[in-house]
Amino acid sequence: MSDALNTPDVLSEPAPDAPRHTRAKGEPRFPDGPRADPAGSHFERRIRSFQPRRSRVTTGQADALQRLWPAWGLDIDGQRVLDLAELFGNDRPVVLEIGFGMGEATARMAAADPGTNVLAVDVHTPGQGNLLNLAEQNTLDNVRVGNGDAIILLREMLRPDALAGLRVYFPDPWPKKRHHKRRLIQPEFLDLAATRLRPGALVHCATDWEPYAEQMLDVLGAHPGFENTQADGGFAPRPEFRPLTRFEGQGLDKGHVVNDLLFRRR
Repeated sequence: MSDALNTPDVLSEPAPDAPRHTRAKGEPRFPDGPRADPAGSHFERRIRSFQPRRSRVTTGQADALQRLWPAWGLDIDGQRVLDLAELFGNDRPVVLEIGFGMGEATARMAAADPGTNVLAVDVHTPGQGNLLNLAEQNTLDNVRVGNGDAIILLREMLRPDALAGLRVYFPDPWPKKRHHKRRLIQPEFLDLAATRLRPGALVHCATDWEPYAEQMLDVLGAHPGFENTQADGGFAPRPEFRPLTRFEGQGLDKGHVVNDLLFRRR
């Protein structure tokens, strides 16, 4: 795909004289944007595989959240089953991406494959705003941004065989042994994902944390619902369709090893 994809400066600062709004206690951060805790207390508390990050939101990201969220955003509240054709306005196949960071790779992949819809889920507010910005600037009608817990989305809001693919790129490795139970790729997660992925759906994971990569390979390889696309049962070369992000490039420059895993739903 062309490198002409517009990527806004995610570190840009507002004008020095830009007026600042002081929120009253209890006032939502973005009245027309993503909610702080969309599922609330409706579901049991569990060990979560993600750590919400409350980084600073730039003016451009805040504007995108306010303007675009009502049409392109989804709060994961667990209160309804989604009609994905209605959500996207078409019946193209849908791939779920869990954890998209600032959204640059997501936008590039969506632009390169307009025949596939991407439901991208994260809890990082600046990243949500940045991906919405990228989708608008590059007229991507095949991207929707989900806010909240992907487990609740899978379990409560998606129908069986609803998904044509699953992407999990560079999830939190939870490196300390006592935190390994927080890692997303576990047998229980795969049991759930298998019910929402149609036969033949591609599961694509990538990580630069080698111990986690080995765990992913073991867990996916042992699950009866998935088969490795690699004849030798090992890791896959990075496919051309997964862009090399700047953060990944920085890691490679430091000597990090990135492993891709490509499995199919049986």
